[in-house]
Amino acid sequence: MTSIPALADLVQYLDGYLRTTEVPDYPNALNGLQVENAGQVARVVAAVDASQQTIDAVVQRISNSPKDGPVLILVHHGLFWDGTAPLTGRRYRRVKALLEHDIALYSAHLPLDVHPEVGNNVGVARLLGLEVEGWFGEYHGVPLGVHGRLRVERDDLVARVVDALDTDATVIPGGPTVTERVGVITGGAGSMIADAAAAGCDTFITGEGTHHSYFDAMELGLNVVYAGHYATERIGVRSLARHIADGFGILWEFHDHPTGL
Repeated sequence: MTSIPALADLVQYLDGYLRTTEVPDYPNALNGLQVENAGQVARVVAAVDASQQTIDAVVQRISNSPKDGPVLILVHHGLFWDGTAPLTGRRYRRVKALLEHDIALYSAHLPLDVHPEVGNNVGVARLLGLEVEGWFGEYHGVPLGVHGRLRVERDDLVARVVDALDTDATVIPGGPTVTERVGVITGGAGSMIADAAAAGCDTFITGEGTHHSYFDAMELGLNVVYAGHYATERIGVRSLARHIADGFGILWEFHDHPTGL
């Protein structure tokens, strides 16, 4: 590493690469730079959630290796999901720790889910050996999920999911015992079962869903694999961190804090 890149340069690149101003998202996602630092980044720490545990782990990392330089935390779920709120309690403690240790924080939610190169959905598909042939399940006009042809025994596919994502899986066996077309939307996409069926999928892989999604799957003739919200969304932040670290000549690492959900 010959020089430390400017935070502004990384943010400009990330905003363009992820199309944060073009991809619609939930109002409280607030994609992009959520907390800035003094202006430079020497290391990226990727994490799924901007939780106190994640921030504390990065603070400890800085305390142990202060010469490594300023850090950017890159997350999928940012700080502001509860909306605009006073800087008190949990919110205050998170922001205080970031500012005191010159830590910047950047969040990418749906722009990361749907990214065609480093996104969560294409990343899971790639791990499972699923070649993407199309997209489905729109949110405000932007398709979220990917699907492709994959002929495999259902039980073998579930085993592949468990192994690739290092997770446990709950299976709703509403479809055939041998899959033909598999769809993927990571996270909490149980509500997209009908969209997967409409796209011609016989099997749908996501993170979690509601109780009634069992009947949706059974009555629509679809296998559904719930592989965990956290487990299915570890992929994108790691791929994105690796991408920008390679591009800007800086170091990166992943902070793993599984929720079991």
